[in-house]
Amino acid sequence: MKFALMVAMLACFLFGPVPWGDNGAAASAFSDKAFHFGFKKSIGGGLPSINEEGFKEVVDKHGAIFLGDTSRKELFLTFDNGYENGYTTKILDTLKAKKVPAIFFVTGHYVKSQPELMKRMVAEGHLVGNHSWSHPDMTTISNSEIQQELNQVKEAAGRVTGKKEMSYLRPPRGIFNDRTLAVSKSLGYTNVFWSIAYKDWDVNDQKGEAYAYKNVVSQLHPGAVILLHSISSDNTAALGAIIDEARRQGYEFKSLDALQIAPDMDPFRPPLS
Repeated sequence: MKFALMVAMLACFLFGPVPWGDNGAAASAFSDKAFHFGFKKSIGGGLPSINEEGFKEVVDKHGAIFLGDTSRKELFLTFDNGYENGYTTKILDTLKAKKVPAIFFVTGHYVKSQPELMKRMVAEGHLVGNHSWSHPDMTTISNSEIQQELNQVKEAAGRVTGKKEMSYLRPPRGIFNDRTLAVSKSLGYTNVFWSIAYKDWDVNDQKGEAYAYKNVVSQLHPGAVILLHSISSDNTAALGAIIDEARRQGYEFKSLDALQIAPDMDPFRPPLS
């Protein structure tokens, strides 16, 4: 009798309905599986891919940005600003001279330490995005802690720049899961990943302007979201040439806000000062 009962219970466990509710083990496994964002790079102008990375369904489910409109030769320039390394002023100078919009994803440390640069970003027509207050792996913290991380940046940045709204989030370290995307989306954020990147963040392993130029230009493709780190001397030196070459190839640089506007509407932000 005991053996029969155990068999019956095992059958129910193996073949019974999967509990996808808030308390179900399967639901927990789905929402808590952590991913490190990665992608198959563009080669020769072809489109990159996340089809083989195991997380495309989660990214698509929450409307996260990996690519823009791949039928248009548009590029979206994004910078991660975890801390200031002395290069952002020159980056802003280049963007102003070339009349190119960008978005800067900032941490709490950056907001506290660089209020004047933050003001300049906004004054010159750029977007400021959320990169969390303390740059944690958000898959390891609670929903309320995620909210606190994001709210602190939004509120502190708003006090500095006068812009109370913040619509875009770059997950710290590129680590995410279904739960973190869901929580941040519920707070009004669009998560922004990238389709062009290279190892530019190691300040002790900078390889020169030509290296940065080659790594970015070789990956150009329609709808590209370009990730650059503002702490890189290579990026700073190569930025102007990258912009010029992209334009020579027929690309236009657009604000991320253009992705939120219908195609038949004017996608341009007000002219950069």
